[in-house]
Amino acid sequence: MDEKDGGKFHRGQPNEVGLIDKMKEEIELRKQMNVAELNDLDEITRLEIEGFRTGTYLRLEIHGVPFEMVEYFDPCHPVLVGGISLGEENVGYMQARLKRHRWHKKVLKTRDPIIVSIGWRRFQTTPVYSIEDRNGRYRMLKYTPEHMHCLATFWGPLAPPQTGVVAVQNLSNKQASFRITATAVVLEFNHEAKIKKKIKLVGYPCKIFKKTALIKDMFTSDLEVAQCEGKEVRTVSGIRGQVKKAAKEEIGNQPKRKGGQPREGIARCTFEDRILMSDIVFMRGWADVEIPCFYNPLTTALQPRDKTWQGMKTVAELRREHNFSIPVNKDSLYKPIERRPRKFNPLVIPKSLQAALPFESKPKDIPNRKRPLLENRRAVVMEPHERKVHALVQHLQLIRNEKMKKRKLKEEQKKKEIEAERAKDEQLTRKRQREERRERYWEQDKLKKKIRRHSEA
Repeated sequence: MDEKDGGKFHRGQPNEVGLIDKMKEEIELRKQMNVAELNDLDEITRLEIEGFRTGTYLRLEIHGVPFEMVEYFDPCHPVLVGGISLGEENVGYMQARLKRHRWHKKVLKTRDPIIVSIGWRRFQTTPVYSIEDRNGRYRMLKYTPEHMHCLATFWGPLAPPQTGVVAVQNLSNKQASFRITATAVVLEFNHEAKIKKKIKLVGYPCKIFKKTALIKDMFTSDLEVAQCEGKEVRTVSGIRGQVKKAAKEEIGNQPKRKGGQPREGIARCTFEDRILMSDIVFMRGWADVEIPCFYNPLTTALQPRDKTWQGMKTVAELRREHNFSIPVNKDSLYKPIERRPRKFNPLVIPKSLQAALPFESKPKDIPNRKRPLLENRRAVVMEPHERKVHALVQHLQLIRNEKMKKRKLKEEQKKKEIEAERAKDEQLTRKRQREERRERYWEQDKLKKKIRRHSEA
């Protein structure tokens, strides 16, 4: 059954092999005939018909070359000549899937310049790192994540998708540490991908009307208030609200701008409950991140080989050179939160409402007593029988506590003895296993020697 199936499955194989050999012979015969016809022609005519043959030396003439390339040309460093497609001549935004190299010691920071090598090009750019959320939003990352891919968006000459990218921090040849900073692959030319970052706007109430309040210091102009109409706001105490519109009239003693105009940026908000002047109002939102259009090609061929190319420096390098300290924002420091307990005023019920309440719910006017009541001042005197019962209960409780203490000591002692026996058994087991391994290795070594002796004989 197997032979029939095998013969049926491979029935057309001999014919196919013969057909392929026949086609190869025809191609070779036609090729020999073409070569024989071309050999009879002169060199110029053959070049026009056949073109340049493989292995022919060519001379390239390049116009508009800077004089520095000729002046600092080093024949020990050959120049590679390549070609690019029409789509790679344009400049635009590229999105790449990037991962920091595991041997690189530091994390990468957004907008820090790096040197990338993509295809035939090497240039310096300032990428913005982001990650895609579940809802499709690209959220900006200040630093590259650990052991995880992220998206890098940067400006530069376009490269086709699935092109490999290698990134380094600088071109110093005397660098002792690992040089490759990150590796990536180009995903697409994403001109419409808008990267956003989280913002938190904080304001303070300047005037309160029941459940409506005027919030200051949250916006700088009425235009910003108009852009955020309908957005949700919240107080630190948890009261939710909504931005309605900008406050047009002048508010109380608010400072005026030059020309007598009222101060701008004051928003009218409504809340689900009355807020206090001591409340802090904040609004969470998303702001667009602008990707810098920075592209600096490497000009290492236009300078001496012993000179290191220097491009844009990182903020850390500039601070190190000029001996600047890292600015510290006091609002960004972690500190213990100390909130004073709030003291609320007593509940005041209007007299008109008190008249409509039943007697049980009406507030009673109880005068304050200077001396406590007799019930509070009276001492408890036990009877002789009660004293005996109380003493007996105390004795029983003392006996119970002593028994529990002795039981705990006995359990701890027993636990220590069990642990000592277990450690002793483990030591004996380890010793026995070591002896067994020694005997097994001795037998294996003896067998190997015996086999080697037989092979030599």
